[in-house]
Amino acid sequence: MIAIIKQGVNDNQIENLINWLESQNLSVHLSKGEYTTILGLVGDTSKIDIELLENLEIVEKVKRISEPFKSANRKFHPNDSIIDVSGVKIGGGNFAIIAGPCSVESEEQIIEIAKSVKNSGATLLRGGAFKPRTSPYDFQGLQADGLELLKLAKKETGMPIVTEIMNANHLPLFDDVDLIQVGARNMQNFELLKELGKTKKPVLLKRGLANTMKECLMSAEYIMAGGNENIILCERGIRTFETYTRNTLDLAAVPMLKELSHLPIIVDPSHACGVSRLVKPMALAATASGADGLMIEVHNDPRNALCDGAQSLTPEQFDDVASKVKTLMEVL
Repeated sequence: MIAIIKQGVNDNQIENLINWLESQNLSVHLSKGEYTTILGLVGDTSKIDIELLENLEIVEKVKRISEPFKSANRKFHPNDSIIDVSGVKIGGGNFAIIAGPCSVESEEQIIEIAKSVKNSGATLLRGGAFKPRTSPYDFQGLQADGLELLKLAKKETGMPIVTEIMNANHLPLFDDVDLIQVGARNMQNFELLKELGKTKKPVLLKRGLANTMKECLMSAEYIMAGGNENIILCERGIRTFETYTRNTLDLAAVPMLKELSHLPIIVDPSHACGVSRLVKPMALAATASGADGLMIEVHNDPRNALCDGAQSLTPEQFDDVASKVKTLMEVL
């Protein structure tokens, strides 16, 4: 349920209403826009008399929300959310490029790549320390040692770091990680999502490879229900019957999710395609679709990469993509 507040109402009146609503065992989310103030009510709203609420002097209108995702709903929060990742803003007109290798392999590798992608315009550094792999025999990442190497690259370049968490027990290791990534395989790991909800650290939530947009928003809702509203959604392709690409990039999800939710959404064309030569056209298409950013895999030696070399760009290729994206953004 949402209550739309009349213009010109002072803060004390709004605070008094919030206190009363909270006394009814409801959680209240205050959203103040340039022209509209909205109170989002979460909990058992069946006992709230809508007519009584609408008749209050400061209330313009009351509406029930039918969708199961409440906090992530744009009706709760009409203005775009802007997520601050250690000084890098994403959403609300702020475009960011996250770049780096699929997996951290060595100190020399991650620092070399970090410097090159930063020079090309990337604003955040990605790198896998804990790697979920389909085969138990594939490289699983350097894990805690990989996190330490990412921190060295951050110290060297000043770039905020993004890396994937696999288990809630690993959270203490992620204290110095700026943006925690929840991968496609863990999008519905609800116990992990609940723990991330208890933190205030920004979370990059990837859509599962066989999940609907609604299910993705419900996963975001799990995190937000715990009190953490610093969430960035990521479209990384879904599994279809197509075999020429790793997944099928669902670019319609970008405008659709923006219509449904106030949360920013970025696109990962690397995992969506699985083919490096397709990353550039899909990165440009994602930018044109209205995405708030891109996540691109870059490796200084893709042929010998320990993970996902086929979809990784060289630093030179990434520089070309970043340049074309910048030009397109200026046109848009």
